[in-house]
Amino acid sequence: MNILKTDIPDLLILEPRVFGDSRGYFFESFSERDFKAATAFDVKFVQDNESRSCYGVVRGLHFQKGEHAQAKLVRVVEGEVLDVAVDLRHGSPTFGKHAAVVLSGENHRQLFIPKGFAHGFAVLSETAVFQYKCDSYYCPESEGAIAWDDPDLAIDWRIPRDKVILSAKDLSHPTLKEYILSE
Repeated sequence: MNILKTDIPDLLILEPRVFGDSRGYFFESFSERDFKAATAFDVKFVQDNESRSCYGVVRGLHFQKGEHAQAKLVRVVEGEVLDVAVDLRHGSPTFGKHAAVVLSGENHRQLFIPKGFAHGFAVLSETAVFQYKCDSYYCPESEGAIAWDDPDLAIDWRIPRDKVILSAKDLSHPTLKEYILSE
């Protein structure tokens, strides 16, 4: 496994070793032992999730608060997404900054998102199958979110605004500044 650092400490891109031949390919998508050795993170994933979405869907920017905060390991099985993580760790030198990474079924990249980040993605292909592991169970009472289009974050989702598809819930999240003021 190859580990690539982003501009935000602890937010890591993982590139698995892919073995291909005329039949297709094989790779280990996760090994707890290898993950711990390569990253020094001792994470125990307890829940796997999967979504399928069409072009233009933006999901996020979501997070779990407090004792239910989640670290995630995300990847795309089919299609292509722009995956975005925003640093919400108070006291972090990169607080309020984001990193964006293209994940696809072709590049097999994964993004490790530690606790303390908001997360979202935009589907860039016709459809995408997105999978992620979490180290804590989802708890509706601990759910938080910030606006996908927060002007201070200035995230380029690579989708024209008139083509963005959002859930009703994702239409009304506060900006990061509004969220901080409400804490």
